[in-house]
Amino acid sequence: MPKFIITGGRPLSGKIAVSGAKNSALKIIPAALLSAEVLTIKNLPGIEDVERSFEVLTDLGAKIERNGNEATINTSGLNSTELNAKMANKFRGSIMFVGPMLARFKEVKFPHPGGCVIGAGGRPIDLFLEGYRAFGAEVEEVSGKFYHIKANKLHGADYFFPLVSVTATESMMMTASIIPGTTTLKNCAMEPEITALAEYLNSQGAKISGAGTPTMIIEGQEKISAGTFTVIPDRIETGSFVIMAAAANANIEITHCNPEHIMTLLQTLKKVGVDFSFGTDWIKVNSSKGPLTAQSIKTHEYPGFATDLQSPYVVLMTQVQGTALIHETIYDRRLIWTDMLSQMGANITMCDPHRIVIQGPTKLYGKHLISPDLRAGIALVIAALIAEGQTEIDNIYQIDRGYEKLEERLRGIGADIERVE
Repeated sequence: MPKFIITGGRPLSGKIAVSGAKNSALKIIPAALLSAEVLTIKNLPGIEDVERSFEVLTDLGAKIERNGNEATINTSGLNSTELNAKMANKFRGSIMFVGPMLARFKEVKFPHPGGCVIGAGGRPIDLFLEGYRAFGAEVEEVSGKFYHIKANKLHGADYFFPLVSVTATESMMMTASIIPGTTTLKNCAMEPEITALAEYLNSQGAKISGAGTPTMIIEGQEKISAGTFTVIPDRIETGSFVIMAAAANANIEITHCNPEHIMTLLQTLKKVGVDFSFGTDWIKVNSSKGPLTAQSIKTHEYPGFATDLQSPYVVLMTQVQGTALIHETIYDRRLIWTDMLSQMGANITMCDPHRIVIQGPTKLYGKHLISPDLRAGIALVIAALIAEGQTEIDNIYQIDRGYEKLEERLRGIGADIERVE
C-alpha cells in the first residue's frame, strides 16, 4: 500500500490549482441514471471515489468513455438493478445510486455503503430509507446489511428531514425529479453542490425550485434529458490549501476556486490574523507579519464552518498564540485523529468526543502516522509539511479518495513529498 514520505520545514510559495469538487462529482455520476441519454462531465477530479463510482456504473451495464478530466456516460443499456456489494462497500457515495435507480426502474438492491472510519458504522442511512418510503417504496432489510427496495408506483411526497443531510437532500431531489406528482422537501441542506446539481437537472427538463434554501419543491417529470455538466471547484480543497498556506506562513495563490463557497472560513481566518486577498476565482495568502491568534470554532451545516475543514483548521491552531476550543457537531468520531497530532508535539486536550482544546503555539515533529480518513489525512499532510524532520503517512488511499495528484501539486509549490509504493 502506498504512503507519503514528507520532509517538513521546506519553504512553500507559488500557485496551486483546485480540482473539481469531489462532493459534486459523486452526485452527477449517479444522476446519469435519471436519463437514458448520454451525459458528459467536465472538470472531473481524478480521485479514487470517482473511479469507484465508475466501477459501480460499469457493473450495472453503463458505457463510460474517459478523456483526462472529461467523461461520457451512457446508461441506455443498463442490465442490472443490484449494486455490486464488493464495490459499493468501498465508499460512502454508493448510496447516491439508489434513488435514481429506484425512480427509473422501480427497484434496487444494495448493501450498506462503506467508506472511511467516519463513514463506516457511524453514519446510518435511515434518512434515505425513510425518504424512499415516503415516495411509496417498500424497504426490505436483510440483517441490516443488505436492502431490497421496490415499488409498483412511486409518487410525490411532503418530506421533512429530521436531520440536515447533504447526501439525503440530493438523493431525494434526484428521485423526485422523475416520479409523478409534486414533492416538497423541508429542512434541506444548502451546500453549493446541491445548487449546481439542481441547475443541471433543470437545464435537462426537471422542475426544481428552492435549491440552496431550506425548502425545495420538485414537480416530477415523466423523463428528463442528459447534457453537459461542469464540476464546480472543490471548496474543501480550496479551504484546505488556504489553511495550509496560513499554517506554513507562506505566500501561496490558490487558483481555479470559488471564494464565495468558503466565506465562513475566510471570515474566521481574518479574525486569526491571516493576511489574504481574493478575486472571482483565486485566493492569495501572504506570509504573516505578526503573530496569529487563536479562534474557537463550532462546525455547522453550510453556510457555517464546514466539518470537512475542521481537521486542517486544528493543525493551524497548533501554530497560533492562545487557546482554541474546537467543537465538532456533525460527526461523533471526527476528533479521534488528533491523538496523532499530539504525538507530533501538539498540546491538545480531549474534553469529550465532540470537543478539544488546543494550546498554541507548539513545535511539531515528524512521526510515522496512519491516515484514518480523508479529511484527517490532508490535515496530517499539512502537519508534516510544517513539522521538523521526516513524517511517514500510511493508508494514503484515504487521501487519494478526495485529492487528485496531491503530491505533484504540493511539489509544485516547494514541498518535499514523495509517494512510495
